[in-house]
Amino acid sequence: MGSWTSRARVPTREPDPQETLDLSRLPPELLLVVLSHVPPRTLLLHCRRVCRAWRALVDGQALWLLLLARDRSAAGRALLSLARRCLPPTREARPCPLGQFCVRRPLGRNLISNPCGQEGLRKWMVQHGGDGWVVEKNMSPVPGAPSQTCFVTSFSWCCKKQVVDLEEKGLWPELLDSGGVEIAVSDWWGARHDSGCRYRLLVQLLDAHQNVLDKFSAVPDPIEQWNNNIYLQVTHVFSNIRRGVRFVSFEHWGQDTQFWAGHYGARVTNSSVIVRVCQP
Repeated sequence: MGSWTSRARVPTREPDPQETLDLSRLPPELLLVVLSHVPPRTLLLHCRRVCRAWRALVDGQALWLLLLARDRSAAGRALLSLARRCLPPTREARPCPLGQFCVRRPLGRNLISNPCGQEGLRKWMVQHGGDGWVVEKNMSPVPGAPSQTCFVTSFSWCCKKQVVDLEEKGLWPELLDSGGVEIAVSDWWGARHDSGCRYRLLVQLLDAHQNVLDKFSAVPDPIEQWNNNIYLQVTHVFSNIRRGVRFVSFEHWGQDTQFWAGHYGARVTNSSVIVRVCQP
């Protein structure tokens, strides 16, 4: 009878985790595709520090353009086309501005901080008239507001102001000067049912030295007493923006018409400054 020959199984060596995850061995064009799936904040805070080669990829334009190209919507294609058209010349000492742009996502969102008073008076420069500014709940709902609260004025003019630094928000100079974006501003103001009020708005586009390049002002008719807690909206779009715009100054005033002590004046809320790609 024949005999069976036993062969011992030779165990295979488990791969070293560092060997399996060593992405640096990938060709640069393939590594670029892999990194384009990483969240933008992680790319800037962590991947950029891995090595010089990774830093060069994160600082370059190709990675961020690849990331933008993943949005196949009409708005995404328009943004990609605009970004390609107005990127600054590549410089070794200057990272591509698309990195901060993709992290901060400044287009299409409200760039005003604390627009409804949900954080008190934080981020606003205020001038208190009468009994000053306070924050209260809305007496009637404001559509689309992130918080149903409002800033309330008094019997003398109360003023508050916020200056938006567009570059700090992630918009680079060549994009702002491209003629491909517009700035939409909006403000809601209203009154208590038992007290009329007055309101004013001034929005200015400023250059790097805070010089005024363009402005919009609104002085609507006062709201009369016994008004059913009405809210009104003021809107404006800055199109054909002049070159050099770097800041938006947003300032409004309010007071009551009864001159009562306390807080019976104009109620302002849901202030907004939105930069968006111009529609063809």
